This record gives sequence, structure tokens and C-alpha cells, in this order.
Amino acid sequence: MYNKKKQLSVVPPMLDKENVSDFLQIAKVFSPAFASDSNTLSFITDAETGLPQLWAYDFNTGQKTQVLHTDDRVMFVKHLPDSATRIIGMDAKGNERKQLYMVDADHTLHRLTPDDKAIYQYGGVSADGRWIAWASNEREPAYYDLYIANLEDGRIHKIYEANHATYNIMGWHPDGTHLLVQEKFTNLYNCLGLLNIANGNVEWITLRTTYASYSNPSFSKDGKQLYILSNQDREFTSLAKVNLETHALTWLSEHNWDAGNLTIDQKGAQLAYTTNEAGVYRGWLYDLENNRLVDWEVGMGTIEGLAFNTDGSTLAFIFNGPTKTPDMWTLDTRCLRKINRLHCTSTTADFEAKLQTPTIYTIESFDGLDVPSFLYKPKNLKTPAPLAFWVHGGPESQTKAEYQPVIQCLVNLGYIVCAPNVRGSRGYGRTYIHLDDVRKRMDSVHDLVEIADTLKKEPEVDEHRMAVIGRSYGGFMVLAAVSHYPNVFDAGISLVGISSFRTFLENTGPWRRKLREIEYGTIEADGAFFDQIDPIHHTDRITAPLLVSHGANDPRVPIVETEQMIDGLRKRDHPIDYIRFEDEGHGIVKMKNQITAYTGMVEFLEKHFAENS
Repeated sequence: MYNKKKQLSVVPPMLDKENVSDFLQIAKVFSPAFASDSNTLSFITDAETGLPQLWAYDFNTGQKTQVLHTDDRVMFVKHLPDSATRIIGMDAKGNERKQLYMVDADHTLHRLTPDDKAIYQYGGVSADGRWIAWASNEREPAYYDLYIANLEDGRIHKIYEANHATYNIMGWHPDGTHLLVQEKFTNLYNCLGLLNIANGNVEWITLRTTYASYSNPSFSKDGKQLYILSNQDREFTSLAKVNLETHALTWLSEHNWDAGNLTIDQKGAQLAYTTNEAGVYRGWLYDLENNRLVDWEVGMGTIEGLAFNTDGSTLAFIFNGPTKTPDMWTLDTRCLRKINRLHCTSTTADFEAKLQTPTIYTIESFDGLDVPSFLYKPKNLKTPAPLAFWVHGGPESQTKAEYQPVIQCLVNLGYIVCAPNVRGSRGYGRTYIHLDDVRKRMDSVHDLVEIADTLKKEPEVDEHRMAVIGRSYGGFMVLAAVSHYPNVFDAGISLVGISSFRTFLENTGPWRRKLREIEYGTIEADGAFFDQIDPIHHTDRITAPLLVSHGANDPRVPIVETEQMIDGLRKRDHPIDYIRFEDEGHGIVKMKNQITAYTGMVEFLEKHFAENS
């Protein structure tokens, strides 16, 4: 039993920078894509180089090879049909102005898109491999027009001009004369239509008046059906098909959790998708010939990036768990017990043995709402330990059961870590995700405080050493918590955080502003509310020391959001540390910068919590 009087524990062990670095240097991996011969699996990882690069795994040799060496990150990879050629996307120094490139069989890089200042969203390749499609804001930064490009001669054709709306291309119809397009109303809701390439007319196939999501579309082999994930008229996203002649929607499966990651094999015989069950994923295969649904799982973690090989016998995916670091895996679709790890990222069994599995910790918030968190505790905890909150961004995101280097590093140093999914988080249904919209913004901050107040009563927790850490919107949560509730947290760390919704909406990329206003509100209608809650107007109330970090090239949350907070606090000589990166944007992509930032975070906490002891 723990001492209910909560005698303070000793200060955590002296910081070992090499130990911290071990947790941070675990590689990330994403975007698996099979070549047409099924012997090669392309993917992107920052293993060995510290920067996301294009690699390939050879199933014949079991070896991985770096395909390209570029100065900037590779953001995705796709194979062209019946070809060794790939399409990739890259930006410059984290500015998110994605450009498209073709990588030929000799691994030579050919740029496809013309304007450095524009963003190009890849829309797929035609069945004959001669044309690709993309959406771009090169004409008007706030909106995306639609284009096709010929890969043989480089000709580019604008086929649809946006009229104050946001469009994406979701793929080519098998007939090669139509594109599946999406009009995006918010980050959560959209509609789908078929664009006739010849005349530019769109036949909308989902209701434009229905507040619903239609995602991960795949055409049937004959082009008569469209398989999608949707939450039309329901709480959770489920598998459905749309008859492209009648537009009738038929549900194929339904779960009490959101479905995601839908894909179809090249034969059109089977679908694969996942369900997100409170941040833990389950895989599913749907046999289209027999209408048979079977599930499979790897363990506690997430399953992303599903990709079939040519004959559909193998499904590649990324598995990422709290105690299983991110890696490429394969599933034999004929025998679901055959699941293999490809070891495309470097880790060891001894390292993974040090990692902690979280438990789900649920509290009843101020209004009776159940709010879940993942709670991590050190091994062999005998005295009350410092507590750190890790708050996700979004806000329509979710903390999941995944390997998170800072969380595992802090737990290894003797911290309890709480990763909450406050109201507004994804994964708990349509109602839950809207509970923090616009004027309900501070209810989510109140949830965070309620969790903190509840955990303070736990005998394991040292209530005098409590920190809150968050990135992007999570950074706003940090700044709001320490300014509106100054007596709750003893230290705060904000990474690329929003300090004012007014200035954020004024300065964020114009292609994002409209979509963000649906969630946060508008300056015209809600400006007075912003001024009431924005942390920048409450710096005089902050008592906790702060660490802030930002990338100079951030197009989402411009760096002024952090630097105006610094100015406000330094005017009253409040302790605030600042880590600025000239070669990063909204995320810290380069491994050397991650080590700088995250080691600095741990040092900051150790310093201030030692003082509190």
C-alpha cells in the first residue's frame, strides 16, 4: 500500500542524455506500397538517416534498401500499375507545400508540379498508367482546383476550377474518363461526386445536404459500385457500398466503433479495414464474393497503411503499439494466424522489454461525461511519483495505444504519464467529437483539470509535481490550462501551440482557415469569445514555468503564436524557455531536432521538479 499522507518521493535519477536519446531514436515508418511484381514493398522511414526517406523491402532476400537520398522529407509513395515507377511527394523544410515527383526505374527523380508556393494533393493514377491527377491551390491559395497530367509528355490540364470551395481527387474511375472527387465542408464532413473529365460536369453521388463523412473510397472492378466508410445517419463510421447508377447506399457491416483504413485488392475480391476500439485497433477482411467478414489482431496497438499485394494473398500494414515500436508487418489473408514482422526499423527485444503498457483510466467530468485517458506507470513504483499529461492536438485527433517516445522516456525516468482523450477527441462517436465546438471550447480544458484533480487524489501521484505537455491544439490546451487554472499545474510545455484563436485565424494558411473556422468559430461572430479565452490575454495569471518550441516554417500554427506568448511573459520576467528550429514546420521531422527538443523537455521538467522537491 502507498502512504496516504503522500510523503514526497526522491527526485528521479540523474538525467542520462544517452538514455533519453535511446527512446527518441526509434524510427517511424509509413506509406507501404507493393510493386506490381509483389516482390518489392516500398515504404518511408527515418531509420538510419533521421529524415523520412524512400526505402524498399525485398521479399526474396529479406533486405531493405534506401531508394533515394533527398535533403527534405518524403511524404508518401505510390506505385504506377505494371511499372517500377513510383510517385512521391516532398515539401521543403517542413513548409507543407507538397510537390509531386516521379521516381523512374533507375531511381532518377523527375519533378511533375510547377509552383514552389503551391500545395499539390495527389489524386491517383489512371488504369493505363499514363495519367495522374492532383488538386492544387496554385491559382488561389485558399481553394483547390483539379488537374490531370500526362506522364509521357508532361502536359498539364486544369479540368475543374473551384468556386470558393475545397476539393480533393479521391481516385480514377476504372473507365478512365471520370474522377472521383470530394468537396470538403469541414475536416469531418464532405460529399463525393463523379467528375466527367471531358466536360467538367460533376454528378454528386452522396447527399450534399447531409452532414456526414465519406472516406477511403474504392471502386469495384466493374466500376458499378463504390465501397466507402461513412457515418451517414449514425454515430460511428461503418463500411458501406454506393450503387453508382441509383446512388443507393447499402451498409455492409456495422460496429460500435469507427472503421478506418479501407482498401480493396486488385482483383476486387476482398476489402480490408480496421476498427478503432478506444484507441486499440482490430483488423477486418471482407470477402465480397461470399459477404463474409472475419477479424484479426496483432495485440495492443494501432494498424495503419493497409496495402494488398497483386494477387491479394498478402496484406502489408504498419503496427505500432506501446511495447511494440512502429514497424512493417504482413498478414497472410488465406491463413490469418500467419502474421510476420519485417523488421524494417531497428529496435531490440531488450529495448521493448523496458516499455510500459498503459491502462485505460476513466473519470466522470464536471457535467457527468465519462472522459477516458491512457495511464502509464513506472515499474516497481514504491513512492509517489511526478505526473505529466500528454495532450493530443487536432482537436479532432486521439491519443491511441502506440509507442510515443516522450511518454515512454518519462515513464522510464520515474514519471506517471496521463494521455487524455478529452471531449472533442476522435474515436468515441459523432456526439463526443462535437462537444468542444466553438463556444464550448473551454469545456475540454475543464475536462483536463478534472482529470488532474482526480489523479491528485491517487496515492501514487505526487501532487506537487504535475506538468502538462501538448502539441499544436494540445499546445493551446497547455497554455489555456496554466492561464485559466493557474493552481493546478506546476510546469507547462507547449509545442507549436495556439496562444490566440484570433491571430491564429488571421495568420494560418488561407487553405486551412475556412475548415478551421467550422471548429473554432470566426473572428466576425466569435472574436469577443476568443479574446475572453485566449491565453495571450491571461499571461499575468500564469505561475507555472513554461517551455515552448516552434518551427520557423510552420504554415498551420504560425510561429507568431509562440513568440507573442514569449513577449507577454518576458515583460513580467516570468520563467520561459524557448527552442526554435529554422528548418522545421508544424512538426519536428528531423531526428537531430527531435533529440534537441525532447531532451530539452526532459531537462526542463527535471530542473523544475527538483526545485519543487
